[in-house]
Amino acid sequence: MSGDTAVIIPAVNEADRIAATVKAAAALPGVDLVVVVDDGSSDQTGRVARAAGARVVRHSRNRGKAAAMETGAEAVRLLDEDATPRHLLFLDADLGDTAQAAAPLIAPVREGEADMTIAVFTTRVRLGGHGLVVRLSKEGIRRATGFDPAQPLNGQRCLTRAAFEAARPLAHGFGVETALTIDLLRKGYRVAEVEVDMAHRATGTDWRAQLHRARQLRDVARALAVREPVVVQNLDKLRHRR
Repeated sequence: MSGDTAVIIPAVNEADRIAATVKAAAALPGVDLVVVVDDGSSDQTGRVARAAGARVVRHSRNRGKAAAMETGAEAVRLLDEDATPRHLLFLDADLGDTAQAAAPLIAPVREGEADMTIAVFTTRVRLGGHGLVVRLSKEGIRRATGFDPAQPLNGQRCLTRAAFEAARPLAHGFGVETALTIDLLRKGYRVAEVEVDMAHRATGTDWRAQLHRARQLRDVARALAVREPVVVQNLDKLRHRR
């Protein structure tokens, strides 16, 4: 099969897992390009990813997940030049060997059955998560579109280039997945969930994990706020008064 898909992996301080993730992603059918966006890591993430065969783009400081996704997509666009645009498969850096199970995410996009696929992990590992952010995202998406996602925050997604461009600019930080789903559905793009046998490192219970969840909650809430009809209507009224 000729290459028609690029894998984009945002990564921060994942030197211990990035090599396995890159190698597994590169072996997926139809993947001929793996781009790792080193989002301001303080370890050797970029060097290890390059040694594993990835093209590496580095942010000098941490700019967040959405910015890393946009940087990776732009790198792919430049490499595509005048060729047919590749599909974009976004994977988390800590998937390790389980990234090899991502092929079912690509197939519906490649076959024209979906414009974006979202992974549903068949095996879920929990370490202290309270589900607040998931519920917020899930309910917000359902309220905005009628779609009831099983795992609304799952970052393993495959999109056509056209769908990705239609969703830009991406919502900030950890609000990106929630906003992607809402924006594409509202614009008439087809979104499908696909079960995959993948797993990433679970978030723990220490203060760093709690801070991570607080940031997730903040970013998802912001993404939903600007997409709520009442909020949008009020913003429009304010703009017209100026």
